Amino acid sequence: MASPNRNARSAVVLGRLLGIAFLVCFGTGVYSYLLQQPFPWMRFPTRPVQLYQFTQGLHITTGIAIIPLLLAKLNTVMPALVQVPPVRGFLHLLERLSIAVLVAAAIVQVGTGLLNTYQWYPWPFPFKQVHNALAYVIIGSLIVHVAVKLRVIARYWRSRDSYDEHGRFVPDASVGSELLPPAVDREARLDPATDHPGRQTVTSYPRGLTGRLLRWVDGAPAPSTRADEAEASRASRPSAEATDGRRQRIARRGFFAGVTAATVGVVALTAGQSSTLAEPFNVFGARQRHRGPNDLPVNRTARAAGVLATATAADWALTVVGPAVSRTFSRAELVALGTAQAELPISCVEGWSQMATWRGVRMRDLLLAVQAEPGSKVRVTSLERHGGYRIMDMGPEYAEDPTTLVALELNGATLDLDHGFPARIIAPGRPGVLQTKWIEKIEVIA
Repeated sequence: MASPNRNARSAVVLGRLLGIAFLVCFGTGVYSYLLQQPFPWMRFPTRPVQLYQFTQGLHITTGIAIIPLLLAKLNTVMPALVQVPPVRGFLHLLERLSIAVLVAAAIVQVGTGLLNTYQWYPWPFPFKQVHNALAYVIIGSLIVHVAVKLRVIARYWRSRDSYDEHGRFVPDASVGSELLPPAVDREARLDPATDHPGRQTVTSYPRGLTGRLLRWVDGAPAPSTRADEAEASRASRPSAEATDGRRQRIARRGFFAGVTAATVGVVALTAGQSSTLAEPFNVFGARQRHRGPNDLPVNRTARAAGVLATATAADWALTVVGPAVSRTFSRAELVALGTAQAELPISCVEGWSQMATWRGVRMRDLLLAVQAEPGSKVRVTSLERHGGYRIMDMGPEYAEDPTTLVALELNGATLDLDHGFPARIIAPGRPGVLQTKWIEKIEVIA
């Protein structure tokens, strides 16, 4: 508990990084959620076509980076978390409760988010709704936490105000920090009726190797002798303050070097599922790019969706329902309408993404065939009988975009069954869960 890494300055530095990371995850997460659950008046950009690929890749990568940062922060503030007595009054109780909410919500959020990238859900609650709700809980409790600790944050914001000329941490009990060396902490809490302000506790260490080891762990100076005092008087020998400062600097630098290595490591070894540059280092990412049918990974198979028979039926036809006209198209009739090609990414909420070449019928040509008005909103229904994304609504900004296709081919070959054969939706800047596979009906709804 007496580690030189466990001080208010370290807590502020890690808190800044965590604050930035949580805000990035919050912004990109809300954007993803609104794409899936938009308000009626909302319209979203369709350019650049890789917008969602970038935002969701950033969301997942930053969320993974939070894990080592959060562990480092909890390690740093551990003395404050397990302080005795745990509560010193009503206001302190409220502060402790806000910290408990923040820590618990953050641990659950990053833990379930990580498991979501592997599509593993060992819990009884719906992931998407809980993940979205916890995001607001975290941001709210983070604001409360920053407000409560503002004096401490301001005091230790800059490194030069946090350490003395020897590199030792400068404790300041006046700002309310709970991360103080034991002696300073005791002085700040002395009861004037029973204690003396200048008195400090002295730890007794055993003799021999055990005592030396415990002193080294605690950073305590060795017991002085007459010979030591004579040596210390020589100008060539560094002072105890300089030696202690050097030791604290080494400990802090080693700690932050380890945190940096862990953060860079987990990012580098997972970012390849959404980044071309990091692709060769994708060791732990949930998906490997360019692996799967049509040279593209699969998230949900036809077997899992229960469409093996209906998607391969000889009488399959796509029904397009307009305001006054309805038409059905076999796959051959769709091809006869004329096909277009588009380079668009498939970008999944789990974080992986990949650019691909799609060929199919433009959505706007199908809507024109049923005399739909410009600016129409459409509803797409899959052959799936169950699932939260069986029915998908598409705004006019996507329906009218020339790159939005009812895709029939992928990467130069017929669409694989697991990728949505006989036809699927592909549109720019949308989550993969909204790129409906195995479609059976397109309906104009506004």
